[in-house]
Amino acid sequence: MVDVNNAVAALATSSDTLFILLGAIMVLAMHAGFAFLELGTVRGKNQVNALVKIITDFAVSTLAYFFFGYFIAYGQSFLGSAHTLVSNHGFDLTKFFFLLTFAAAIPAIVSGGIAERARFYPLLVCSFLIVGLVYPLFEGIAWNGRFGVQEWLQATFGAPFHDFAGSVVVHAVGGWIGLVALTLLGTRRGRVRNGQTVGFAPSNIPMLALGAWILIVGWFGFNVMSAQKLTAISGLVAVNSLMAMVGGTLVALWLGKNDPGFIHNGPLAGLVAVCAGSDLMHPVGALIVGGVAGAIFILVFTWLQRRPKFDDVLGVWPLHGLCGAWGGIAAGIFGSEALGGMGGISFASQLLGTLLGLVIAIVGALLIYGIMRQTVGLRLTQEEEHNGADLAIHKISATAHEVQI
Repeated sequence: MVDVNNAVAALATSSDTLFILLGAIMVLAMHAGFAFLELGTVRGKNQVNALVKIITDFAVSTLAYFFFGYFIAYGQSFLGSAHTLVSNHGFDLTKFFFLLTFAAAIPAIVSGGIAERARFYPLLVCSFLIVGLVYPLFEGIAWNGRFGVQEWLQATFGAPFHDFAGSVVVHAVGGWIGLVALTLLGTRRGRVRNGQTVGFAPSNIPMLALGAWILIVGWFGFNVMSAQKLTAISGLVAVNSLMAMVGGTLVALWLGKNDPGFIHNGPLAGLVAVCAGSDLMHPVGALIVGGVAGAIFILVFTWLQRRPKFDDVLGVWPLHGLCGAWGGIAAGIFGSEALGGMGGISFASQLLGTLLGLVIAIVGALLIYGIMRQTVGLRLTQEEEHNGADLAIHKISATAHEVQI
């Protein structure tokens, strides 16, 4: 009997390890989505830089999270012996891999906002510091109960802050960090002419669409596998993610007036917003949350395009920053039993938890990007920006006919 119990326990642990590993692989694939979404949106002279930034940001994020970030968030280090690390089929290591893919999404989000005018290595250093120090501070509070915040919210409002898959922890934090970075960088040269803003058309709509689709597919690993154990998997999360994606798409189709850029970002807005309460909401509630997120993105992004001093290339602040914050608050509304949700949620806790995430993101970004700006600088020179980041940084263009001799 003991052998049978041990075998069952080993099978359960190995199944959980495989489950979360598959989730990690799906979210890792989302980084290709970030890359192609940015590649398709920026001008042709910055496409190579878009691709290179995402993969190198992921590399430095891995080091930062392995040596510093994961310890800050969860109090666990991986510097012991390999014998220790492979206990429980290496489940702890695989969990690290899964959560790393979330952490590395922060610089991937920021990358889209600051595209076409940022220096390469200074921004890599900023990515390292953000993932190693700033992001895990709020991650530890929200997902590991660090520093007593969740206990206080539970005692005061009857429920802790709830963010099942990262509307606030990942997306809102990443979007507001991106807002600080792009504000400190300033607008791209040539975007304001005679006091009027000039729109730069996306370079490649098919690549933009490919990036969006890769993100959409990977998002079901992002959300569903946030359960982290096979026994906790929920079809409700999958269907709520689907409904929010559909809501965001249809509202973007309507408000965006058939614009393909808006239509392919609409589902992403819906998916950003539903992450927090995807395990609590009724599918109709998720549809509404996704639709509102689609409207937030389209309306705010369109308004911002007319602001001469604001230049968010991919719209990362409205898409991730605002829709992520909306998702954290919406979980406190549509997760309630009165609106068909599972309950066990507090609107006050959701509001305060969301605001805390934004404060940590803004303060951390101001410190890191502000110091980097004052010491070594964040921005390409005027000539480098004119020639494009591809030639200025990587000495090659995306296509042969764009090579300048």
